Amino acid sequence: MQSGLYVVGTPIGNLSDMSPRAVDVLRGCDLVAAEDTRVFAKLAAHFDIKTKCVSCHEHNELRVVDSIIEKIQNGAAVATVSDAGMPGISDPGFRIVAAARAANVPVFMVPGPTAAISALVLSGFPTDRFTFCGFFDEKKLHDDNKIRHTIIYYESPNRIMTTIAALARVMPERKIAIVREITKIHEETIIGYPADLLQITPPRGEIVICVAPAPVHKMSDSEIRDIVNDIAAGSTKSGAEMLAARAGISKKEAYKRLVKEGK
Repeated sequence: MQSGLYVVGTPIGNLSDMSPRAVDVLRGCDLVAAEDTRVFAKLAAHFDIKTKCVSCHEHNELRVVDSIIEKIQNGAAVATVSDAGMPGISDPGFRIVAAARAANVPVFMVPGPTAAISALVLSGFPTDRFTFCGFFDEKKLHDDNKIRHTIIYYESPNRIMTTIAALARVMPERKIAIVREITKIHEETIIGYPADLLQITPPRGEIVICVAPAPVHKMSDSEIRDIVNDIAAGSTKSGAEMLAARAGISKKEAYKRLVKEGK
């Protein structure tokens, strides 16, 4: 194999999605840098991959990257894998690729499944424009709501119902798709308005949330009034920001509406 860094995508659930080229690269390279060597050991055993493996995860990536790049500079072929899917997509991999580019060593892509894109397609929401926001962060939700096209989040089953409730408060007019266990036996896609999904049985497994684009029509006065009444007591300034994000109107107009309603 040619010396360089090989970014290898691995299955996100179903091992049959492993490509023949990915197997060949992992068998033929000199070293595999894995997010979790125990997880990779299971994959390696299934495909009879006997290549030496070292750990390269978010807590040690900065420390081990230099030694990996040095090995490549000395003629080694090194593959990097995450626990599932494409390295670098909310997984370790970004830093090692950036370091390889900075060192001017070859980088090769061995593509594989990505949960975010797979969920987007399964949702049926528009794919012409979308923003992947990584793992859901409620503190950023009001800013995220300014993104008017499709949004994609990762989320854990432990927090999913709290997240749906937050989406119901901030993005009540936008449908969401809860996509779980992609390519696995219990694969499921649940679609609806967040308020309507608050009563579902809490989904389990690996979860991706897709948020549909904001409605293109401007809300009626009565719809905006309902949102105004729903906003918790607080400063007019913060309330205006929340109203503007939810109703799709300017902050100036939102401020006037809140003042008019006596908030």
